[in-house]
Formats: sequence, C-alpha cells, structure tokens
Amino acid sequence: MSISNSNFNSSRFVLTGFPGLEVQYPWLCIPFSFIYALVFLGNCMVLHVIRTESSLHQPMFYFLAMLALTDLCMGFSTVPTVLGILLGFIQEVSLDSCIAQSYFIHGLSFMESSVLLAMAFDRYIAICNPLRYSSILTNDKIMKIGVAILCRSSLLIPPVIIRLKFLNYCRPHILSHSFCLHQDLIRMACSDIRFNNVYGLTLVISNLLLDAVLILISYIMILHTVLAIASWEERLKSLQTCVSHIWAVSVFYIPIIGLTMVHRFGKHLSPLVHVLMGNTYILFPPMMNPIIYSIKTQQIRRRVQRLFCLKRV
Repeated sequence: MSISNSNFNSSRFVLTGFPGLEVQYPWLCIPFSFIYALVFLGNCMVLHVIRTESSLHQPMFYFLAMLALTDLCMGFSTVPTVLGILLGFIQEVSLDSCIAQSYFIHGLSFMESSVLLAMAFDRYIAICNPLRYSSILTNDKIMKIGVAILCRSSLLIPPVIIRLKFLNYCRPHILSHSFCLHQDLIRMACSDIRFNNVYGLTLVISNLLLDAVLILISYIMILHTVLAIASWEERLKSLQTCVSHIWAVSVFYIPIIGLTMVHRFGKHLSPLVHVLMGNTYILFPPMMNPIIYSIKTQQIRRRVQRLFCLKRV
C-alpha cells in the first residue's frame, strides 16, 4: 500500500504507448517516423513555396502559411513523447513537462480552428464580395487577424492549465495517451476540479464549437451566392476554390468528433482504440493538409512540380 501511495503522490506520470503491441514497438516506430517526416517536410515545403513564390503572396496563401506553421508546431509538440515511447527512451514524464505539453497541444488545436475560420472568412469575401476583396483583406488586416488568432489561442488557456500545477493527484498516474491532455490530468485529481471543468468546457464552446458554427454559416452564405450565378461553369469554378478548405475543415473536425465520442461513449472499448483515436486527432490534420493543398490548389501544385523538376536537373 505504501508503494501505491508513493506512486500516486509522485510528480511523475506514466505515458501510455500502444497497449498489447509493446513487442511491435520497433516496427511501429517506422510508420510513425514516416508520418512525422511527412508532417515536417510537407508543411515546410508549403511554407517555402509560399515564401519564395511572389504570385502566392495573397491573403488566401498567407492564411495557408499560418495553417502550415500551426501544423508544424503540433508535430514538434508531440514527437518527443510518441517516438520516445516507441524507441524505449521515455516511459514517464514530469508534471511540469506534462502541463507544458498540454498547453501547446490544446493551444495549437484552438489556433488551427481559428485559422480555418479565418480561411472561411477569406473564401466568403472572395466569392460573396469579390470587388472589395483586396480592400477588405489588406496586409495590415491580415497581420491583425494573425495577432488576434495568436492571442485568442495562447492567452485564454493559461488559467485552466496553470491550475493543474496546484491540484492533488491521488489516483494512479497513468495517462491515456502518448502525450498529455488536460482532461487526462484532471481525471487523476482528487482536488476540486469544478473550475477546470467549467472553464475548459467554456473554452471548447467559445473556440472549437463557435468556429465550426461560423464556418458552417459562411458556407451557407457562399452556397447561396453561388447558386444565384446563372452559369453552371461559373458556379463550379467558384466552388472549386473552396474544395481544399472544406477538406482541411473535415480532416480537423472529424477526428475531434471521433475522439470525443470514444471518450464519452466508448469506455468499454479497448485502450488501444483510445490511443489510436488520440494519435489520429493529433497527427492526421498536420499530415493531410499539405497533401490536400498540394493536390487541390493549382498554384501550389504547379510550384511544387517546378520545385521538384529543378531538383532533378
């Protein structure tokens, strides 16, 4: 009993890898290393293309650069613990490190949601008010939007994250994932967590849920404008400019919904399902966004093709 109590009162937390697959960790390291390589190389390529191609210095691509930078940071925030577990370097993490990782993961999730909302606003202005597009989305306003996104994503989270430092963790210090999440830490606490629950729910509603509703409203208005266009070709051309963004929104929100459903209604499921859903939520959007925009956005696709052709020469 004393060993158990000492474990509960320690400031170390055990990271959960992939339950039942411990023997396969050396092999699992290969696909996960490949995924992280895709995340880093893909998003770096998007940033490089936008920076070096003057024709891409437009509001739509500035927002895409923000999205790529956010995805890149999300990869950096999780790669140490996920690959550390698979390589056998890491089994535990300190409370301070866990809190820091939780801050970055949740903050970057809110940031990605905010950037997707800004991109929806960009598409709304481009299609519903094209004559005023350049006057509304000036470089100065884009910079202000970027600062607002950064402040919204980073300054609202500290109250709930800092409080984690002062909670009493008396339950087994075993995390549900290969990284730290706020909901995982408060599950182990025996202190009063009403503030964390209420404030955390408020953050989710005012960020992720509100952004999703506003994105949906923007696309309803876009669809209303597009359907008013007489020419079928013009309708199709207008909608094609939104395809990449719709895919990006889907690959961000579908894993979040899936993870929420698993946490709330899938308690009887194998812990492996929870871990896989958690990794999908963290890694799928950063991996897929560069692929989506490289395939679906003509300007990006052409520039990437030219980039690879030059390297071959």
